[in-house]
Amino acid sequence: MSGSSRRGFFRELASAVAAGREALEPVVSADTEAVPIRPLLTDDEVERYARQLVLPEWGEAAQVALSQASVLVVGAGALGSPVALYLAGAGVGRLGILDDDAVEVSNLHRQHLHFTPDLGAPKADSAAAKLRFLNPDVLVEPYQARLDSENAAALVEGQDLVVDCSDAFETRYAVNAACCAARTPLVEGGVLGLAGMVMSVRPGRTACYRCAFPHAPAYAPSCADAGVLGPAAGVVGSLMALEAMKLITGVAPAVTDGFLQLDLATGEFLRVTTSRRADCPDCAHL
Repeated sequence: MSGSSRRGFFRELASAVAAGREALEPVVSADTEAVPIRPLLTDDEVERYARQLVLPEWGEAAQVALSQASVLVVGAGALGSPVALYLAGAGVGRLGILDDDAVEVSNLHRQHLHFTPDLGAPKADSAAAKLRFLNPDVLVEPYQARLDSENAAALVEGQDLVVDCSDAFETRYAVNAACCAARTPLVEGGVLGLAGMVMSVRPGRTACYRCAFPHAPAYAPSCADAGVLGPAAGVVGSLMALEAMKLITGVAPAVTDGFLQLDLATGEFLRVTTSRRADCPDCAHL
C-alpha cells in the first residue's frame, strides 16, 4: 500500500469513529456549493498516530483533545521517564518536565530518558532532549527546579493536568494542595521494590491524595534504601500515563475515589476505594 493510500485508509477509519463526525461533512446552504470542512488532523498526524486513532475508544476527537492539552510532569526519574515518553509519543500538545536533579550512573537502570553520556547533566534538560527527538510536534519545556509549597501554585497555574512522579511525601502533598486549589486534575503514583500504586484525582469531584493518605508514614524508605527494579517502575509509569490520557480525553473511566495497588511480585492488582473527607485541608472547601 502506498504512503498516500495508507494515510487515506487510516483517516477514513479515524474519522468514522471520531466524536463530532458531523463536523467533517460538507457544509451546504441553499445558495452556496458544498464546501468541505478542513480535517482536524493533518496527513502527517494521521500517519503518526494511526494505531491509536483506529481504536473505537479513541478517534480523532480524542487526539485533538490531547494535542491541545498542557501537562506538567513532576520528576524525570523512574516514573517520569515512561510517563513523559508515552505522553509525548501519543501527541500531547505541551509537556513540562520539572526536576532539579542531575543524571547519576545509578539512575540509568530504570530512568530510560537518560543515557550514559548524560551523566552530570540536568535531568530536565536530558529528558527534554530525548522527547523532542521522539516527537518534534510536542512543545517540551524543561524546568530545573524543585516543587515545594512556595512555588507549587505558580508551577501548576495554566496546566490542564499534573502527573506527580516525585518520590517524597512532602512534594506529593504540595502538588495535591496546589492542584486542588487550581482544580487541576492530578495523577499520583509511587513505586518501591516490586510494588506500586496509581491514583487519579478530579479536585472537588473525587477524593484527593490527602483524602486517601491524610498523613505521611513515620518511616518511608527510599529506592536507595529498599531498592527498585526498572520494569516495576515502567509498569507503574505506564499506568500513570494511561490515567493521564483518560483524564484528558474521557475515553475511559480513570481510577478515582480510590487507588490501584500493584503487587508486581505476584501479579496481583487491588482496587482500594476511598472517599472525600469532610476534614481534608486540601479539598473539603471545594
